[in-house]
Amino acid sequence: MSSLRSENGCPWDKEQTAESLKPFLVEETYEALEAIDEGDPEKIKEELGDLLFQIVFHCQLAKERGEFDMNDVIKNIGYKMISRHPHVFCKEKFETSEEVSKQWDERKKEEGKIKESILEGIPKELPSLLRAHKLQARAAKVGFDWQRVEDVMEKLEEELREFRSALKSKEQKEIEDELGDIFFVLVNISRFVGVNPDDALRKTISKFISRFRYIEMKARDAGKTLDDMTLEEMDALWDEAKKK
Repeated sequence: MSSLRSENGCPWDKEQTAESLKPFLVEETYEALEAIDEGDPEKIKEELGDLLFQIVFHCQLAKERGEFDMNDVIKNIGYKMISRHPHVFCKEKFETSEEVSKQWDERKKEEGKIKESILEGIPKELPSLLRAHKLQARAAKVGFDWQRVEDVMEKLEEELREFRSALKSKEQKEIEDELGDIFFVLVNISRFVGVNPDDALRKTISKFISRFRYIEMKARDAGKTLDDMTLEEMDALWDEAKKK
């Protein structure tokens, strides 16, 4: 990385800043997630390398500014993990994951990461489903939560009724608000059943792409375009794809 940024290095790399690299950091993170979903060790290895390269890149930029370097980053996370795992590195004892999670938040308070609200520290840049999941989990830790998944399902039915009413009113703002409430309740349901909503939706998207490509392939094999096919024909191929 130092060579790429040197006087005789790569013109593109030399032009980059922390701001210009932000999209690549996000992109490489999601490519790593996709590789993990696919379960291909070689692809996971490659994508984790690409993600690591972005981290090294940012560390090099910081080093050039005289702020910190890669060693500082590694030392810092090492100290943090030791501090937040006193049950491993010190004499404290925790028997359950819940106890560990509680003391984790207590350590974050001591570090100043949580000052005025327990909802602090959850990045606004997170995907909305994931951010909602984390916010709900934080609130649940202090007892602001449903007692049973059946209660959340009843809330979903209530929100669906309100959404149907908003559709009748044709008020776009109201429709948006009620649809947002439905998504939020769905995230609550996912939390209750132990499913990460962002993971679930990402996998469903991949499934949709795979099945839709099957329809496209079958259309080409038949010498047709999708515009030539009826919805019924495409539905039949969709059902075929589901059986694959």
